[in-house]
Amino acid sequence: MKSITIKGSQRESVGKVSTKALRNAGKVPCVLYGGDKPLHFSADEISFRDLVYTPNAHTVVIELESGEKLSAVLQDIQFHPVTDKILHIDFYQLFEDKPVTMNIPVRLEGNSPGVRNGGRLLFRKRKLAIKALPDLLPDFITVDISKLRIGGTIAVETVLNDDYTILHPESTAIVQVKASRTSIDDELEDEDEETEEGAEVAAEGGAEGGEAPEAEATE
Repeated sequence: MKSITIKGSQRESVGKVSTKALRNAGKVPCVLYGGDKPLHFSADEISFRDLVYTPNAHTVVIELESGEKLSAVLQDIQFHPVTDKILHIDFYQLFEDKPVTMNIPVRLEGNSPGVRNGGRLLFRKRKLAIKALPDLLPDFITVDISKLRIGGTIAVETVLNDDYTILHPESTAIVQVKASRTSIDDELEDEDEETEEGAEVAAEGGAEGGEAPEAEATE
C-alpha cells in the first residue's frame, strides 16, 4: 500500500489556547495512539490533502522534526460543521508484527451483461473492513463484474484472500444487478445469440455448396 509522508512538529501543550493558535496558523493538531503513550503533534493542513480528500486508502509516515519516522494509519478525523476545515486527526501507529484494521476501497472491473441489458447496478459495499499485517494491506480490492447478470450478486466470499481477513460475513453483498422496467431477460438474449450463430453457420455452409439437412417428416 502507498504511503504519504506527513511532516509534523511534536508538541507538549494540548490546551484550548494552544490548539486554537495552531489552527489559526493553518496547522492541524494530531494525536498518534498505539505506542507507549499518546504522541501529540501538528502539521500543515495542506499536508493532509492527498490523505483525506481521496477515495483511496493510504498508510502514513509521520516525520518529526527530530528525524524520527513513525508509520501509522488514519483512525479518526473531525471537521468544522460549517467550513469543513480539518479540526483534529487521530492516528494509530503501525508495527510490522501487529495486524491492523482498515477500510479498503472496492474497484469494479469489467462490463456487466446485466447492466447492458438494462439492469440497475447496486454498489452495496464501496469499502471493506479488513485486518492484516501492514505489509499485506492492499491498495484496493478488485471485483470482476463481467459475468454479473440481472438478479445476480457478488458477495464477500468471492474475494477472500489468504493475505488478509475480511471483517464482514461471507454472504455480505458487494455488488448486485437488479431488474428494471427497461431490462430484458439475459437468458433470452443468449438464445437469440445462439440462433443468430446457427443461422450464420447454415448460411456459410450453403455458400460453400454444402447440402442443407433434410427436414424430418412428421405425421
